[in-house]
Amino acid sequence: MSGTATILHADLDAFYASVEQRDHPALRGRPVIVGPGVVLAASYEAKAYGVRTAMGVAQARRLCPDAVVVEARISAYSEASKAVFAVFEDTSPLVEGLSIDEAFLDVGGLRRVAGPATEIAARLRSEVLRRVGLRITVGVARTKFLAKVASGVAKPDGLLVVPPERELDFLHPLAVERLWGVGQVTAAKLRSRGIATVGDVAELQEAALVSMLGLASGRHLHALAHNRDPRPVVVGRRRRSIGSQCALGRSRRSPEALDAVLLGLVDRVTRRMRAAGRVGRTVTLRLRFDDFSRATRSHTLPRATAETRAILAPVRALLAAAMPIIGRQGLTLVGIAVGNLDDDGAVQLALPFDRCSGGALDAVLDDVHERFGSASVTRAVQLGRRPGLTVPLLPD
Repeated sequence: MSGTATILHADLDAFYASVEQRDHPALRGRPVIVGPGVVLAASYEAKAYGVRTAMGVAQARRLCPDAVVVEARISAYSEASKAVFAVFEDTSPLVEGLSIDEAFLDVGGLRRVAGPATEIAARLRSEVLRRVGLRITVGVARTKFLAKVASGVAKPDGLLVVPPERELDFLHPLAVERLWGVGQVTAAKLRSRGIATVGDVAELQEAALVSMLGLASGRHLHALAHNRDPRPVVVGRRRRSIGSQCALGRSRRSPEALDAVLLGLVDRVTRRMRAAGRVGRTVTLRLRFDDFSRATRSHTLPRATAETRAILAPVRALLAAAMPIIGRQGLTLVGIAVGNLDDDGAVQLALPFDRCSGGALDAVLDDVHERFGSASVTRAVQLGRRPGLTVPLLPD
C-alpha cells in the first residue's frame, strides 16, 4: 500500500435522477423518481422522504406524494456515463471502472505534473460539473476500500480526504455496514452479538470472526477493519460474469409471461458474451420478491458455451424449480448471469440437438442485430410485450 493518500473513488450522485434534473430544469430541486413500475433511482430530495431504489413506485408515491415520476432514458444515462469516464481518463491513466457511475483512479504518479491528490480530486469534481453538468463525490485515501468508504460518507456532492495518520480514527466509529461485503444478513449476525461499529470488529481476534462468519468472510472483514487492503487500481479488468436483470413491478405475471422475460434476458446475455468473445459454465438465476427478500439458484454446465439454447435450458429449469416460492411471495425482479468465463476458444457444450445449427442461428441473429439494432428481430413469444430496460454497462 502507498504511504500517501493517492487513490480516488469517484461516485456520481443519484446518477439517473441527476441526469433527468440536468436535462429538465423544471425538475431541479424537486423530488424525482425514475421508474416506471419500480424505483430505479431517486433524487436526494426524494430520498429524504424514505424513497429507495428497488421500492415499488406506488409505495414511493405514498411516502413522497409530491414526487415527479419519469420514465427511464437509458440512452441518456449511457451517454452521460461515457462523458464522465472521458473526464476520468483525462485525469489519470489508471482508471478502474466499478459501474457506469463510479470508478477508482490512482493518481500516485501525477504529483509532479498535476499536484497532490487533494487538488487533483477537486479539479476532477469541477471538470465533471463543467463538461458533463453532473455533481460527483470523491473520496481520497491510501486504499481502495477506504477511498470508497470516504466517498460514501461525503455524499452528496462532497470531497473527503482521509490522511494516513487519521485512518483508524475515521474508520472505527462508522457503522459495521460500511465494511465492504457486509450486507443485511452479515450485519444482523454481527449486531446480534453486540458488534455495531467497525471498531467493534477491529477489537475481535481474526479467529473469532472466522468462527462467526466463515474463513473467507472472517479474514476479509478483519483485514478491512484495520484498513489492510493491498489491491491496486487495475485498468481494463475483464468481467468475471456477464448478466442482465429486469424489474417486473408489483403486478403478478403468468408463467408464460415470466418465460418471455427470461428469454429476453438470455438473448441479451449470450449476445453480449459472443460480442466479447467469452464463454461460460455457471448459470445463475437471481430473484427478488415482494417482501424484498432474495433467492439465488445456480447450475454448472459440463463445458463452457455462449450459445443461447445451451444457456436457456438450465435457466428455465432453475425458474421452474423456484415457481412454488414465486407463487407464494410474488416476484419483482428476475436476473441471470453466466460465470466461470473463459475466452471463446474453449470447447463448446455438446448438446443432444444439432449444436451447429443453434450456433449458426446465433451468428445470423448477431449479424442482424449489429446491422439493424437489437429490436429488429425478436422471438414470437415476445411480440407485443415490453422488453424491459437494458441498463447501460461497462464494456464486457
